[in-house]
Amino acid sequence: MDDHPVMQAIFQRRSIRKFTTDPVASQQIRRILEAGRWAPSGLNNQPWRFLVVRTGDSRQAALAGCTKYGRIVQEAQALIVVVADKEVMYNATKDHQSVGACLQNMLLTIHAQGLGGVWLGEILNQEKEALRELSLPYEKYELMAVVALGHPAQEGTSQRKPLNELLLEDFE
Repeated sequence: MDDHPVMQAIFQRRSIRKFTTDPVASQQIRRILEAGRWAPSGLNNQPWRFLVVRTGDSRQAALAGCTKYGRIVQEAQALIVVVADKEVMYNATKDHQSVGACLQNMLLTIHAQGLGGVWLGEILNQEKEALRELSLPYEKYELMAVVALGHPAQEGTSQRKPLNELLLEDFE
């Protein structure tokens, strides 16, 4: 089972925080967005909305100023801003979970294309400022994450707790 491509992608994907200056092709970004679009959502409401910010767009520097991870934002060859559309949400918890699935689909697709990416959540602490810099109304949208991506200039590393530390009770 671990040799299945989906399982390999799940186990091998890592957050990448350093990128080369090589551009990311528009078709690669479109594929990432399509994968996000196909995530499951309650009532199939698909609450996610995307804004792509490419290198050279002044909004990239503006977003970099909204997070302590500004270096990552500045070095990325593309940013995918993911917001939830408040007008189509029906349950905040369920809709936030759906956006999480959308983000995971996008991160797996980034990995599958040989790119690197990272889900930036700290920027949520400056949500109103970030939305203002993007000219997105706070009344209509809720910032969920910014995905920074590009061609990796580093290998990612990660550790996971043993499964038995995460189980509330044994199931066997």
